[in-house]
Amino acid sequence: MKDTFKPNALTFEEGIERIKQANEAADFCFKSKISTSLDAAAREATGGLMVTNVPGGFKKFQLPLYLDKASQLFVSVGAPDTKVPIHSHDEGDGFRYISSGSIIYNGEELKAGDWMFIPAGEPYEFVVGELGATMMYCYSCCCA
Repeated sequence: MKDTFKPNALTFEEGIERIKQANEAADFCFKSKISTSLDAAAREATGGLMVTNVPGGFKKFQLPLYLDKASQLFVSVGAPDTKVPIHSHDEGDGFRYISSGSIIYNGEELKAGDWMFIPAGEPYEFVVGELGATMMYCYSCCCA
C-alpha cells in the first residue's frame, strides 16, 4: 500500500490555538496595529508555525494571524505609482497579500510574497510600486 498524504493534521480551532501560542512566544500581537511580514516579531512567529506534514519538495507555514468574522476575498491590480489615500475598513479586519509587483507602506516596500494585516478601523494609505502590483486581499466586511 502506498503512503497516503493527510494534510489536515489539526482542526480549525487547533490551528487558531497554534497561531496564538506562536504569537505569544514571539511577543507578536497582530490585533493591536497594522502588521506586515517585515516586522521582526511576525517573522519570529512565522518561524514557529512551520508545518511538517507536507509532501517531499514542499515547504509550508501558517501565517501568524487570523480573522474573527466571515470574510470575503478580492484580487486587485494597481497601476504603477498609484496612491491609495488614507482610509480605514471600520466593519472588520483585513489582510493584504502582494502576489506580484510591490506597494510602499509606511516607508517600506512590500514585494511579492509579503503581506500586511490591518485591524478594523485602523487608518492606512500606500503607494503602488513602480512596476504596479497585483494583490489578494481578504476583509471581514463587505467592501465590494
